[in-house]
Amino acid sequence: MDKRLLALYSAAHFWVDLSCALLVFRTMAGGADFALCLLLYNFCAFALQMPLGLLADRWNRNGVAAAAGCALTALAYLLPLPLPAAVTAGVGNALFHLGGGIDVLNRSEERAWALGIFVSPGALGLFLGTLWGRGMSPGLWMGPLGLLVLGGLLLALRRGPSGNAAVDVTAAGGYGTLLPLFLVVVLRSYMGMNQAFAWKADWALVLTLALVLGKTAGGFAMDRLGGRRASAWSLGLAAALYLASALPMPGILAVFLFNMTMPVTLWAAARVMPGAKGFTFGLLTFALFLGFLPSWLGWPGLLTGPVSYALVALVSLALLWFPLRKEAARC
Repeated sequence: MDKRLLALYSAAHFWVDLSCALLVFRTMAGGADFALCLLLYNFCAFALQMPLGLLADRWNRNGVAAAAGCALTALAYLLPLPLPAAVTAGVGNALFHLGGGIDVLNRSEERAWALGIFVSPGALGLFLGTLWGRGMSPGLWMGPLGLLVLGGLLLALRRGPSGNAAVDVTAAGGYGTLLPLFLVVVLRSYMGMNQAFAWKADWALVLTLALVLGKTAGGFAMDRLGGRRASAWSLGLAAALYLASALPMPGILAVFLFNMTMPVTLWAAARVMPGAKGFTFGLLTFALFLGFLPSWLGWPGLLTGPVSYALVALVSLALLWFPLRKEAARC
């Protein structure tokens, strides 16, 4: 994997997610349609990645797709009505993630470390974009300006054919192999929306950095230990630490370890369906959307408290054991 290209994709991922959060919380929050805007944005950004991913697989212009995503997100800033702006930003976010995700998967030479680096900056972008959107930003113009610069660089470097495999939606080992990965992501998303710590407000930035670094570390751990061993160590230790998560340090370490499986699930899904990497990427982001829905609907959280968090980590490990069986001997 070209490290300069990976750095560009990662920086763009940070800025796309920051810009989307900035737009939503600066221009839509508090409005009469805010709840609907939030639903439409998340649907387009996450659920829509599944059909768009199949189109991206066929298009075979991953850099162009990522650049188009940056441009659409910038365009959303110019739209005067919140609902069309939410839809446009969500579609832009989806296109960028698909283009960047497929390209990184194609060029990572069967390793997971690059995917971990690519996916990790988004959480920090969302955190800072939300803060800026609530009034801590020097200017709304920063979002679209950065998007256009980064999108232009991606278009200049990656506008040709991307080397996608011939589209084939046949799943190696059957679609049942994808189901456990899908359920793990639903659980991770649901817990992320409902996870609450009494100390969270005072440690918000540190907690976000733990999430970011956990995703980064997960790719390296998988390459070094194999999927099963990396998941067993990270989720097993996360479960133990979640039991003590009433205290800040065990809770922060638990979040770090729990999120190490994010690149593992994405990488494993792409291996199950190598002829449709964009589709599988979108399948797992659809799982993220499903995990978001109960919170949006206002349903009370079912998995709250240290024991529940530990249980989710152990259930996630059990679900991952089957689809990662082929990686058991990898080191």
